[in-house]
Amino acid sequence: MAMLLPKKTKYRKVRKGKNGGIATAGNTVAFGDFALMSLDNERVTSRQIESARQAISRHMKRGGKMWIRIFPHTPVTRKPQDVKMGSGKGDPQFFVAKVKPGTVMFEVADVPEEIAREALRLAGHKLPVRVKIIAGEEF
Repeated sequence: MAMLLPKKTKYRKVRKGKNGGIATAGNTVAFGDFALMSLDNERVTSRQIESARQAISRHMKRGGKMWIRIFPHTPVTRKPQDVKMGSGKGDPQFFVAKVKPGTVMFEVADVPEEIAREALRLAGHKLPVRVKIIAGEEF
């Protein structure tokens, strides 16, 4: 699977905005038995999501089921190197998902608990946020 990207966006460039507070949506285990929950506010890039996805599927040896609960909708712009100040906003370079504390990022099911926990632990190392592994009944 290639990196996650929106098929189409309403606006090509978006302002940074704020990413404070705690998650009020996407903060429960909805599909799987175990989930990876964020404990920080951060922007997670599509590359980081893909890297974590690979870590999970490799550890589970492509058994069980996995859900990716975050999607990178927000474009991030960069200006080229050695460009003077001014002359507008840079071009979109990559996409990010804004993640808050409590956001469930990945879920897994149909694998033994120790395999699920280890797969999610490995995925957590690929992400820029502190994470907590939670069980479906727990939160």
